Amino acid sequence: MQKKEINITVELDKDNVPTDIIWNASDLKGKDKAQCRAMLLSLWDAHNKDTLKLDLWTKEMTVDEMKIFFHQTLVTMADTLERATNDERITGDMRDFCHYFAEKMEIKE
Repeated sequence: MQKKEINITVELDKDNVPTDIIWNASDLKGKDKAQCRAMLLSLWDAHNKDTLKLDLWTKEMTVDEMKIFFHQTLVTMADTLERATNDERITGDMRDFCHYFAEKMEIKE
């Protein structure tokens, strides 16, 4: 069985606010590690039928970047749901919401 690793390191200031988020993965081509300003991690707990969530962003993440980040995440969620369920009706509704979200947040798609 093949194994892959993803590692995330979060540096915090004295108030436990993230100052740096660094990640690396066994498949990260051409880089030893990568830096990011925000992350949303969701893990499904099948035993409790609940989602475990970890949402972090650094002090440098701007409001405009956060709007774009959320829009791109919502679009990706719609794509993933469609691949997982083949339910074009609900994923179409999700994409409609993504367009609405982008319009309201004044984001160029």
